[in-house]
Amino acid sequence: MESSPGDRVSGKVFWELDEEPGEIEVRLFWYTEGKGSQDVCIVDSIVFDSPAMQETREFNFDLPNQPYGFSGVLISLLWAIEVVVPDTGDTERVELVVGPGDCEVVLGRCDE
Repeated sequence: MESSPGDRVSGKVFWELDEEPGEIEVRLFWYTEGKGSQDVCIVDSIVFDSPAMQETREFNFDLPNQPYGFSGVLISLLWAIEVVVPDTGDTERVELVVGPGDCEVVLGRCDE
């Protein structure tokens, strides 16, 4: 899924569980991968209280103007939407590309 900063991201989430959960949470967040420690920032979240064992719900998030998603030689910043079932620890994630013109910024090496 590709989006520009400031866009609205909408979707539907479906779950089918063995037990009735206390809640389901959908999160918009970014995280880093690569060299060094990982950073994670939850930008927005929606909590569905008292969900059924099997259900479909809609969600909407407004993307912030920054940071852009990027891939570099040493580190990358990635965006994702994640569905979390806190009672069980189950998660599912869909990655987003968030950048100018719906494109990821690609950083190259700077050879001297």
